[in-house]
Amino acid sequence: MNISELFTGRPENSEQRLHKEVRCYDLLDRLGIEYFRVDHAFADTIEMCHEVEKVLGADICKNLFLTNRQQTEFYLLLMPGDKPFKTKLLSKQINTARLSFASPEHMEQYLDITPGSVSVLGLMNDGGKVHLVIDSDLLKDEHIGCHPCINSSTLKIKTADILEKFLPEVGHEFATVELPWIIEE
Repeated sequence: MNISELFTGRPENSEQRLHKEVRCYDLLDRLGIEYFRVDHAFADTIEMCHEVEKVLGADICKNLFLTNRQQTEFYLLLMPGDKPFKTKLLSKQINTARLSFASPEHMEQYLDITPGSVSVLGLMNDGGKVHLVIDSDLLKDEHIGCHPCINSSTLKIKTADILEKFLPEVGHEFATVELPWIIEE
């Protein structure tokens, strides 16, 4: 995979960037949030992101966009990238039955993101419709690695800045869950 060097802040030239990516940089800059950036080929799986992590100097978190069976409630789960996931273990903790992955159409409707680009930064687009759920192990990390609403760049942002500056600005609170590293069948 072709990966750039580590840059501080936004690209010097944003003309070739998608509007939704530029809006992420605009918001982070307005909030005074420092971030580092790596540009790369499209990386839409955690496995593809491992090479990016080496340059970024931070782990990229797994971002799962989920919905209840009726598709009336939507959840964005942030968790360590290598941690296994079972919907029933999350469902119990957030008192929601029958969680499944939300459709690409809902992803675009609520987060303005396509599959493989899901990110906490998409919450700037949802109008408060998506519930944010964060695994407790992710909260222990100093930085969060996430996409700026497109999976051809990855950002390294202080976890505290996401929690204390970004989330209040976009009108979001979060629920903390504890998902296991080992899942018994």
